[in-house]
Amino acid sequence: MDKHVRIRVATTDDAAALLEIYAPYVEKTAISFEYAVPSLTEFTARMERTLRNYPYLVAEADGQISGYAYTGPFVGRAAYAWAAETTIYLREDRRRLGLGRRLYETLEAVSRAQNLTNLYACIGSPRTEDPYLTDNSVRFHAHMGYRMVGTFENCGCKFGRWYDMVWMEKIIGAHGPAPAPMVPFPDLKEDLCREIGIK
Repeated sequence: MDKHVRIRVATTDDAAALLEIYAPYVEKTAISFEYAVPSLTEFTARMERTLRNYPYLVAEADGQISGYAYTGPFVGRAAYAWAAETTIYLREDRRRLGLGRRLYETLEAVSRAQNLTNLYACIGSPRTEDPYLTDNSVRFHAHMGYRMVGTFENCGCKFGRWYDMVWMEKIIGAHGPAPAPMVPFPDLKEDLCREIGIK
């Protein structure tokens, strides 16, 4: 992997570039269960909602945005405040270069700084060999230390095919009786962000 990879916080100015990365996943795969590519306005609004409380990171390699990752609320009830759902997408020609690992390692460091304890990945899963979906995401998350915790069978239909959806989990913090409050991402100090590798 290019050693000049830069991980930084996304801004809404990045929305068009990130939507360009995301669109093929909607149009050509069952990795995303969306049927239609969101408009730039909708995609930008999604980013803004995420950044109110959670990190939204981009990886730049060779001077170009090559992927992005973010966390978001898990379920949304108060008792789940210390859990978050992860999402990652890489440019089609920038996969298997270590960018996913760099993004996820940074995302986990931010999540620990926010006092999160549990990270979850919701992943489409094929039952048989499939041109629209592989088990690459499951393997990636397992490599990153996630474990399988559940399967929802035949719960998503795309391209005339039914897909399972699996949940994978990674525990990143201790579960004490009085956990420290979840720290919204904008409240993290700049020096802490530099310490964990965000430019």
